[in-house]
Amino acid sequence: MSAPLEIIRHAAQAYPDSLAEQEARVADIIAGQANPSIILTEHPPLYTIGTSGSEGDILSRTIDGEAIAVFDSGRGGEVTYHGPGQLVCYVLVDLRSDPDLHRHVQRLEEMVIRTLADFGIEACRSERGIGVWVGGNKIAAVGVRCRKWITFHGIALNIHPNLRHFSGIVACGMTDVPVTSMHAEGVLASRNEVEVRLLKHANELFSA
Repeated sequence: MSAPLEIIRHAAQAYPDSLAEQEARVADIIAGQANPSIILTEHPPLYTIGTSGSEGDILSRTIDGEAIAVFDSGRGGEVTYHGPGQLVCYVLVDLRSDPDLHRHVQRLEEMVIRTLADFGIEACRSERGIGVWVGGNKIAAVGVRCRKWITFHGIALNIHPNLRHFSGIVACGMTDVPVTSMHAEGVLASRNEVEVRLLKHANELFSA
């Protein structure tokens, strides 16, 4: 993981386009035609189903009159929400010299924990499940996939999404998962401010 990370930013991106971009870049990394990459984006409101989730975890496709799309993602994990105000960070790195997916997930969590600490938010892991938590509330979801030891998918950090949208799913397979955001924790940071700190820690953890 010593190659420099290529940073790709999208103001917003439709989820199918994001999947297609990740698939293409993973193929290029496998072929030696691209560097490890981080894709930063936001998605319109949608629920994604991981390989351990099911349609039964979708409780409603309409919240407060707003329709929310549903997609099978192919990543690990169960059902989660993406939407405006949430920073999605897809991390595409080569684990062929260090084939440990569990360690990769821990690095993703650590990237978020360090980022939140920069803003005065004390976050941690939890025995309840993968992801990042603040005071018993989940602030970031983690879901990954690996192809020939090239990773894709990644993390979704709640900066200021509509937290009501989480009520339409059984988040992460648990019926009692309260969610929070940076704004709900009293930190009114912008996406750009969060990205700057997140990328610093991503380089520390994934370019070392």
